[in-house]
Parts: sequence; C-alpha cells; structure tokens
Amino acid sequence: MRSKQVVLPEDIFKCTTCGDCCKGYGGTYVTKEDIVAISKYIKTDPDSFVSKYCTISCNKPVLKQGTNKYCIFWDRICTIHPVKPRMCRQWPFIKSIIADVDNWYVMGGLCPGIHTDVPPADVLECVARELSKKS
Repeated sequence: MRSKQVVLPEDIFKCTTCGDCCKGYGGTYVTKEDIVAISKYIKTDPDSFVSKYCTISCNKPVLKQGTNKYCIFWDRICTIHPVKPRMCRQWPFIKSIIADVDNWYVMGGLCPGIHTDVPPADVLECVARELSKKS
C-alpha cells in the first residue's frame, strides 16, 4: 500500500507578487508585535506609527490604504516585506479556510497564485499544517 503524498504549500500556492492581496478586502490588522517591528524598520516610534499609518477598526489598528485602495506600504512591491504583519505572512494559509474550505476557492478567484484545482481535503491538510507552524 502506497502512503499518501504530502501536499506542500508550493503545491497549492505560488505568490505572483501581483499585490492583489494588498488591496482592500477589509484591511490588515496589525498586532503589537507587528507595530514594534514595522516602527523599528521605518525608524519611527510605535505611537507615531499608529497615528500616522493606521486607522482603528473594532478597537484594533488596521494599516491605512492609499487612494488606490492598496496598503500604504505597497509600491509595486511590499516596502516593509522583511517585517510585514503576521496577517500578511500567513496569506493565504488563514483560519477562515479551516472554518470553510470553500473560502480557498473564493480567494482563488481574487489571487492568481492560489491553485483552485486542488481537492478540498488536500487544501485543508496543507492549511492546517501551515497554521500549526505559525502559531
């Protein structure tokens, strides 16, 4: 009996650096750790960072968007890539996929890097494994 082949993240997602994940869709929440790391990277203090680069949504800081609806740190590339927020680092291996695997296929309609020809069980297994590494 052959053992099942493990589906790797690169089997179901390959970033095309298109920036579509940096546009709209509710904003990017930033944690305290994100704020400290990004502040240090762009050489500002955390309080100034929040007041200048964030809006507050549901009592949480969210990165502002430019007039083009992209994250303010998107300029054809992520200008804070080495310290990008946890939410960005996890994309597209996010909890909402575990809640409903159909979210993967919806996201695939927005993100050209998401492979939608993958069976749901393989998507769930891979996303769960990736999330367990990042917690």
